[in-house]
Amino acid sequence: MAKTGMYVGLDIGTTSVKVVVAEYVEGQMNIIGVGNAKSEGINRGIVVDIDKTVQAIQRAVRQAEEKAGIQIRNVNVGLPANLLEVEHCQGMIAVSSESKEITNEDVRNVASAALVRSIPPERQIITIMPQEFTVDGFEGIKDPRGMIGVRLEMIGVVFTGPKTIIHNIRKCVEKAGLVVNELVITPLALTETILSDGEKDFGTTVIDIGGGQTTVAVMHDKQLKFTNVNQEGGEFVTKDISTVLNTSFNNAEALKINYGDAYPDRTSASEEFPVDVIGKSEPVKIDERYLSEVIEARMEQIFVKAKDVLDEIEALELPGGIVLTGGAASLPGVVDLAQEIFGVNVKLHVPNHMGLRNPVFTNVISIVDYSANLSEVYQMAKSAVTGEKALEQPSAVQPEPMYEQPQYEPEEVTYQEPEEQHREGFTNKVKNLFSNIFD
Repeated sequence: MAKTGMYVGLDIGTTSVKVVVAEYVEGQMNIIGVGNAKSEGINRGIVVDIDKTVQAIQRAVRQAEEKAGIQIRNVNVGLPANLLEVEHCQGMIAVSSESKEITNEDVRNVASAALVRSIPPERQIITIMPQEFTVDGFEGIKDPRGMIGVRLEMIGVVFTGPKTIIHNIRKCVEKAGLVVNELVITPLALTETILSDGEKDFGTTVIDIGGGQTTVAVMHDKQLKFTNVNQEGGEFVTKDISTVLNTSFNNAEALKINYGDAYPDRTSASEEFPVDVIGKSEPVKIDERYLSEVIEARMEQIFVKAKDVLDEIEALELPGGIVLTGGAASLPGVVDLAQEIFGVNVKLHVPNHMGLRNPVFTNVISIVDYSANLSEVYQMAKSAVTGEKALEQPSAVQPEPMYEQPQYEPEEVTYQEPEEQHREGFTNKVKNLFSNIFD
């Protein structure tokens, strides 16, 4: 169940920066403030100008503050899936307390043990998601705190991303006078919040068509299994219209919104509308079918690229089909075109909140809802990544890996076996290598 309190979501998109203020009362989300400002300084989902991005964030925050009647300080920020990597991890520790009752600090320690890995210098661990714990061989435990045990193990998932993207987003938010509460991986928030339990379990693909890029996310067995980013989105449709019809970008955007359709079979060649063409003194008549064919060409290219990626991992065989969302997904005919290209069931997700019933707000609403429902166990595991102090133990320090901690008794060889086996296996490999060289 969602927590009680106030949560703020921030989505820094290519075309707009959106802020949502939501109040949770006994698990019920009520949106009390919204901000939406034209985005500047963002290109294809990536920060390219910090100062302009900061100004856009501040404009969106001010709008949300005025509508909500509060001053926003802490925000949960969406992180794009560019070069996102998902890896499984596993850690094991000996329970440190004399009573052998598992505490918050033990959860933090076992998460730290699972994070002992080599990370390339250009990448950074974003967060760790515990999937299940094992206490003295008893598996499938979601929250081990308060239980009695000697050995605690954790299986989870680690998300890593480019340091540049993470640093720039955090820098922009902090420069705007805000504090980052949670860096939320946007496709993870999307799949967790807009899919039903059955869709998460049996497998579903979510395609988020934003302004500057299209993100594909696959969830199966209630886990985010795969993400892919294509650097094409709704803005490219507008640019195509502008180029083909020789009109300004603003005119092209207006044509897309007012007359656009991604499925030519739904349009008429006899329906015409005027277009201001550069170099012409009088508007030129363009028919609806011609505009639709221009839009279809780009949308088809976006979907074909997504299909090629999904075919490689056989994701289109999952029974959940495809869920479309994002600002460009609201264009008429997009669902019909996607259904024709993918050959599976396709539906459009539209938020069900008053005043926000538009797919362009799906990301920011998902960021808020996901942040509000994060468990305490996750917060404890995440503190091993951030280095923050434990929630109930402010004096706690970040632990070292199990085999370096002095409090573990040397006679407890059970907990040292995995490391010893690893060393023995490594030694045997070296012996075999040298024997092959000198034979």
